[in-house]
Amino acid sequence: MVWKIAWRDLLSTIRDRRTLTSTILVPMLMIPLFTLGMPYLLGKLIGGQAESRQKVGVVGTLPQGLRDALTRDDKAADGKVTRAGVQLVPITDPLEAVKNGEVDAAIKPTTPLPHRAGDGQGTLELYAKLSNLKAQTGAFAKVQDTVTAYNKSLTVARLKDLGLSEAALNPITVRPIDASPPQEQKSGQLGFLIPMLMLQFILTGAMATALDATAGEKERGTLESLLVSPVRRSEVVAGKLLATTMTALITASFSLIGFLLAGLASSVLLRGMDKEMTQAMGGQLTLTAGSLLAMIGIVLSAALLISGILIALSIYARSYKEAQTYVTPLSLLIVFPAIALQFSDFLKLGDATYAIPLFGSMVGILDIVKGTITAGHALSAIAANLVGALLLGVLALRSFGREEVIFRN
Repeated sequence: MVWKIAWRDLLSTIRDRRTLTSTILVPMLMIPLFTLGMPYLLGKLIGGQAESRQKVGVVGTLPQGLRDALTRDDKAADGKVTRAGVQLVPITDPLEAVKNGEVDAAIKPTTPLPHRAGDGQGTLELYAKLSNLKAQTGAFAKVQDTVTAYNKSLTVARLKDLGLSEAALNPITVRPIDASPPQEQKSGQLGFLIPMLMLQFILTGAMATALDATAGEKERGTLESLLVSPVRRSEVVAGKLLATTMTALITASFSLIGFLLAGLASSVLLRGMDKEMTQAMGGQLTLTAGSLLAMIGIVLSAALLISGILIALSIYARSYKEAQTYVTPLSLLIVFPAIALQFSDFLKLGDATYAIPLFGSMVGILDIVKGTITAGHALSAIAANLVGALLLGVLALRSFGREEVIFRN
């Protein structure tokens, strides 16, 4: 009988094409676009800035060596321009020229600039819209890097005059070695988005079935006929909880497929891009057999808990729209903690953290993304969700047995 009730509610959900779209197509398309498309697009935009030539306004005069360095193109061995120089344009008001878009950046020497190291120190003002990412990664970055390289070249030339080598500038060289596990390196700084997106899609998938099976049936007047039939209330609650959980798991499955597809595609599309940029964006998911089992257990228990919350809340609603107002704030319970996960490196997360329903699941999924999950932590997260789902199931059963709730319309 539980399966019959669950199948009945699932059929009601399947008939809505919009629900199928949000359950299957949206996770498979949005997740790769979000986790892979954003770093790929940002890499292309920044790379395009490096290859294009920006206008830089100049007030006064610059040393000829600095002018040549600013306008010179850096080329690869095959002759392809890897970093284009800038176009220097004479201007009178650097601030106004940048504001009105006449130039991308502007430079103004406030004191005479030395032509060689040891001839004093000059100051060069650099004007740019620093809140603009295009300006930061384009003209501003090029001028800043070029001036740094020019300063170094003057210093190196001065060292040679003194009979010293360039190595005198850096007596000690630091060689960074990433000690993170390989999977944690792949996850990058955006890995915290995976738990948020996965639980959000679970909530979205479960919401349609839960609301329609409770408040929707109450609004249509079919819930009373179901409750007066020779079916135990516990079977009714279990059937609706099963249908909601199945819908949530379908969405979770397709979101997991979306993450795995994004991870496979990234190995092709992000190949050859700057390593630091790909690690900074990241958000890739690759699973071993053990981490896959942990992911399945955590996602299954989280789907059951979210379904229990939705059923327990929406049964109190008079209508479908009222139920939506009850469950919409639930997304905040996922978004806010998930955003806090980006600071997880600064937080001291103990074993008790994994025993917090839903939040422990987010931390567990993040550990899976980084490849640091342990069996104890995964079991703690699963157990916390199951206990929460059991308590909510009992609450929902009591609500289905109260006439003031069922006939609240």
